[in-house]
Amino acid sequence: MSVEHVEVLVEEPSMEAALRIILPKILNEVSFEVYPHRCKDELLARLQARLQGYAKWIPDGWKIVVVVDRDADNCHDLKARLEHAAAEAGLITRSKANAGPYIVVNRIAIEELEAWYFGDWGAVRSAFPKVPPTVANQAKYRNSDDIAGGTWEAFERILKKAGYFENGLRKIEAARQIACHMELERNTSPSFQTLRGAFAEMV
Repeated sequence: MSVEHVEVLVEEPSMEAALRIILPKILNEVSFEVYPHRCKDELLARLQARLQGYAKWIPDGWKIVVVVDRDADNCHDLKARLEHAAAEAGLITRSKANAGPYIVVNRIAIEELEAWYFGDWGAVRSAFPKVPPTVANQAKYRNSDDIAGGTWEAFERILKKAGYFENGLRKIEAARQIACHMELERNTSPSFQTLRGAFAEMV
């Protein structure tokens, strides 16, 4: 059965801002809605109840995608928590479907949304031309999903040094500006490409 609509649950407004620009490039004519939370803890605390609500009425042809940051969590433990919430709601996830029909896709941004920016530094430079072009080639930033010491903090330091966001990174504004310039195929962040693949297979 073809996918008609996707419900996307995310942990913060900056992820919502980015996905509202990125998803039309992937989903084409498939409709979607993005629901942000105030933080990761709120999303996780409400997830099972929300999925139980979906289970009572979700139409055929609809999918649910849950996107959270790994932060300092163990990736496998966090994924297991997401999978458990869906199972308790009686909804089959993509990873449990054995190539059959599923309703829920759980995806983790490693470490944070800003990892995706390091994965497409060309988009960052299009949005903020004064940042150095060689940042993403430096050893500590080359693997965008494995930047030590906090990805958004590193991103903020680079932008501040270049003369942007001197009073602190405005995450929603940055997300909108960078997402507009993203070329999805060139992004080197594995977590971004995994998420992109999950959406692409719905089209």
